[in-house]
Amino acid sequence: METKLLRIAELAKADPKMKFTSLAHLLNEQALDQCHLELPNKKATGVNGTTKEEYSENLKENIADLVNRLKSRSYRPVPVKRMYIPKLNSNKKRPLGIPEHEDKIVQKGITKILNTIYENDFLDCSFGFRPNLNCHDALKILNYYIEKKSVNYVVDVDIKGFFDNVDHQWMMEFLKLRIADPSLLRIIGRFLKGGYMEEGKKYKTDKGTPQGGVISPILANVYLHYVLDLWFENRVRKQCKGQAYMVRYADDFVCCFQSKSEAQQFFQSLKSRLKKFNLEIAEDKTKIIPFGRYAEKDAKQKGNKKPATFDFLGFTHYCGKSKQGNFRVKRKTSRKKIQSKLKETKEWLKNNRNQDIHMIMDRFKRSLTGYYNYYCITDNTPSVNKFRDKIGFILFKWLNRRSQRKSFTWDKFRLFLTKHPLPYARVKVNIYDLRKEVSYIL
Repeated sequence: METKLLRIAELAKADPKMKFTSLAHLLNEQALDQCHLELPNKKATGVNGTTKEEYSENLKENIADLVNRLKSRSYRPVPVKRMYIPKLNSNKKRPLGIPEHEDKIVQKGITKILNTIYENDFLDCSFGFRPNLNCHDALKILNYYIEKKSVNYVVDVDIKGFFDNVDHQWMMEFLKLRIADPSLLRIIGRFLKGGYMEEGKKYKTDKGTPQGGVISPILANVYLHYVLDLWFENRVRKQCKGQAYMVRYADDFVCCFQSKSEAQQFFQSLKSRLKKFNLEIAEDKTKIIPFGRYAEKDAKQKGNKKPATFDFLGFTHYCGKSKQGNFRVKRKTSRKKIQSKLKETKEWLKNNRNQDIHMIMDRFKRSLTGYYNYYCITDNTPSVNKFRDKIGFILFKWLNRRSQRKSFTWDKFRLFLTKHPLPYARVKVNIYDLRKEVSYIL
């Protein structure tokens, strides 16, 4: 399959308007067997409760049967199992879908095919769920635009329930611009309309991407490529007299403008553009703010102490200064993310405080290491160290409750931390270090 995918990538790059007529045959036994192996172990199971380990017991027969059903067009995805997870700092819950393992295999195979074709089409402003690109790369480019380009205004946009509101008809029309294989399109269409099970009852899905499916990110990128990226590049930027830039990570994006009037005009045009494709912006989470080297001066003229800030990819971006007194964009972990992580930590300790102390500390160290790997970027170590101190206090509080007499004093806890220290924060990502994969954009 890899050799054939390389050939498809070459053809897709050579001819941006080429339609691929024969793709479904790539979902053969060898390819799907590899997809099965690449899926993670010990994940939550779908409606039928089949685990990866159970599917592996008769792997050859299971894969052969799956391929036969794909070829005979009798394959139909099982409705995903719907569960709910708490939303950040809210009493509301977010729906989460868990597909069957076999459906994950097929989705994985289709995802490889779609990525091969569309990686040649996607624009440089798109960073989400793409090979060799990540959140830090998006932050670096955004930082470069604001600091080095003529950016004076930022439009911080939030699309209301994007993944739940993707229009199926438009989705299929977009795919047909590159794919003319009816068999592959039929399978994707069945995933879109696969539905979900909740409390033993099946519900249809007439919009949105497959919940919890590995295929959802690439479908979302395809949808927004045509709805947003191409429109911004070919229409918005060309109509602007000043400079304009966009950085998008999945459905989360920020637009930068030199002119206030052009930022406002874009904001109004965006509403109409999204409405055409049955999407809308979340008015309460979308704003236009002065941001850049002149933002502080603008804020003082309006009687404000500081310029406005905006959140993007878990960081609050604010206007700061370098040691030389020059303008700089700085970032700190957003308050919402900190509160959510602290709440999650409290709940875990509440339920596990009587476990072996070595197990608890090992879990905390691994959790903090993962947190540091993402949030320890340039300028943010003070915020991360404050978070570490709060985690330490929560740990002290709940370990103290293990004893009815609450005899675990603060001095004893500090002595305890000398034997079981929590890792300290240090910069993991230099926001000014543009990797090869990112620097070509500039």
